Amino acid sequence: MKGIYVIGLIAQLFFSGRMLVQWVLSERKKEIVSPTLYWVFSLIGSYLLCIYGWLRDDFSIILGQFISFYVYVWNLDEKGYWKCLPAAIRVTLIVTPLCAAIFALHDIKAFIGTFLQNESIPLWLVLLGSLGQVIFTLRFVYQWYYSRKKGESVLPVQFWVISLVGSLMIALYGIIRLDPILILGQSTGFIVYLRNIILGKKSKEQSM
Repeated sequence: MKGIYVIGLIAQLFFSGRMLVQWVLSERKKEIVSPTLYWVFSLIGSYLLCIYGWLRDDFSIILGQFISFYVYVWNLDEKGYWKCLPAAIRVTLIVTPLCAAIFALHDIKAFIGTFLQNESIPLWLVLLGSLGQVIFTLRFVYQWYYSRKKGESVLPVQFWVISLVGSLMIALYGIIRLDPILILGQSTGFIVYLRNIILGKKSKEQSM
């Protein structure tokens, strides 16, 4: 079990690192920025957290990482970094989540029994965690949609608002589950989310 927590902790360190980098660079420019390193750390953290969720038999964690993982890839490609990676690494990163999903769903009854009927996690709690993860994931779907319209990788104010709402729900889920990885990972983001919302509003006011 300790080994599993180590994987989750390393994943959260990457997520915390991405927020720290983005926050510092945003404070320097006095506006919200979308640095390449943010997406690199996101991709690594997501990969590890997906493994952590699988080892913890936690469907809500896996659900939250699956969609956002490919949004991270898109942003890295948009910034011209993705193609700089060796082909073998790119293929591995692209294929692994798909293989995990196919493996999980090849026996749907076993999948439901493992993740949705887990005796250690009540169904209502699974639904709470899953809803939080869906909201948290939708921020990246929104970011992807917004960025495509803008023609560049950006992190709009609404992204941070959605982040805050989803993070609060996941933190609550983590507290109920007594999961230190989720609690630590979500609680460290509150200040960054709020600060980016403030920076975004100030930047918008100055441009008017």
